[in-house]
Amino acid sequence: MSELTPRQIVNELDKYIIGQRQAKKSVAIALRNRWRSKQLSDELREEVIPKNILMIGPTGVGKTEIARRLAKLVNAPFIKVEATKFTEVGYVGRDVESMIRDLVETAIRMVKQVKMLAVNDQARTLADERILECFRPSAKKDSIRNPFEMLFSGTSLGHAGNDDKAEETVQTGETNDREYWRRRLEDGELEEELIEVLVEDNSNPMLGMFAGSGVEEMGMGIQDMLGSFLPKKQKKRKVTVESARKIFTQEEAQKLIDMDEVTTNAISLAENYGIIFLDEIDKIAGRGPSSGPDVSREGVQRDILPIVEGSTVVTKHGPVKTDHILFIAAGAFHTSKPSDLIPELQGRFPIRVELNNLVKEDFRQILTEPENALIKQYTSLLQTEGIEITFSDDAIDELAEIACQVNDQTENIGARRLHTILEKLLEDLAFDAPDIPEKTIAINREYVNDKLKHIVVNQDLSHFIL
Repeated sequence: MSELTPRQIVNELDKYIIGQRQAKKSVAIALRNRWRSKQLSDELREEVIPKNILMIGPTGVGKTEIARRLAKLVNAPFIKVEATKFTEVGYVGRDVESMIRDLVETAIRMVKQVKMLAVNDQARTLADERILECFRPSAKKDSIRNPFEMLFSGTSLGHAGNDDKAEETVQTGETNDREYWRRRLEDGELEEELIEVLVEDNSNPMLGMFAGSGVEEMGMGIQDMLGSFLPKKQKKRKVTVESARKIFTQEEAQKLIDMDEVTTNAISLAENYGIIFLDEIDKIAGRGPSSGPDVSREGVQRDILPIVEGSTVVTKHGPVKTDHILFIAAGAFHTSKPSDLIPELQGRFPIRVELNNLVKEDFRQILTEPENALIKQYTSLLQTEGIEITFSDDAIDELAEIACQVNDQTENIGARRLHTILEKLLEDLAFDAPDIPEKTIAINREYVNDKLKHIVVNQDLSHFIL
């Protein structure tokens, strides 16, 4: 993080998001301030809390994408939640603390992935040994595990030592045989061979009982509690050696890492670098006087307040402090305004950024300039069928004009309009692609008008199609 200045952060965001300069500057400063706070003394650092951000703008202008790309840029734990999904404590539904639990789970997955990558080579070696066991079991003879096994197998305690010489001869032959299979495995001759393996059964029917009821955490907690008493369920699968290696490597890496250390590091990562994107915040803003408690609006705001201002949330992995988590709230605020939020919550989002509506030039840039530009995506998809499509400048201009026009005439859904327009434009081509003899197709203004103009003219039809 120390290598990224605010200007560099904005430049990185410019690769994927067109316009919205002010919003990019705000999140870049907030991110840099995190690094700055780490340079302070311990006493002062505790007093410096992140300045949360409120983004105001219509759908499809880049609010979510800015936050997501920012988190990916610095490899920080990031979750997106909708404020409308929460209900006030005491009512059926998800409580607001679940966003912190989700953030911790995301951080654990990130840290665990890094740790498992570090031991991947060692885990792969152990996985190969397990694969060899499937072809040729180890020469080591099984010993009697308990008196019951001895009793029912009809053997005596002295049996193991009677045939040492014969056993040694068998071991020598089996060792040579095992080395033969090892050489074949290392040479890649066994990759497509089918073997039967025992894998852990990760299906969790218990969570299905709680799905949708807002108490998923209860189901997971019961499962964890039972898991400490009951052995893990295993099932047999027939897979290729290549697939078995991936399964075994995953299992062996899991055994090699210290999950206590992973959890500790993940909680620290979530507390100090976590980013929570709180979408649809305008939907829980009050729109007028209410005669009683409003479960879906003011009550949720009051529940969110202590988490945003800093509190300790208890999770199954341990307590998590929210003081230094960065919250980015966003909403269109079409029928409400930020001042409709309760005053205490307004004060917790001191940085307010208004994102601009997209104009024709923005649509044109979105189609061509970002690294993941839409035209690049559709061109690459059709290249898999051996078809090369090219878009002329006037075709791109026309697409931008149509997107802008349809957004003005119907609902304004921002850049998402381009997805629907391109899907309609290339619908016939995508359907007939495998059978088209002509593999090079030029798309110009006339082609665009032929496919889309009648939809734009008929506003009623565009409501249904675009």
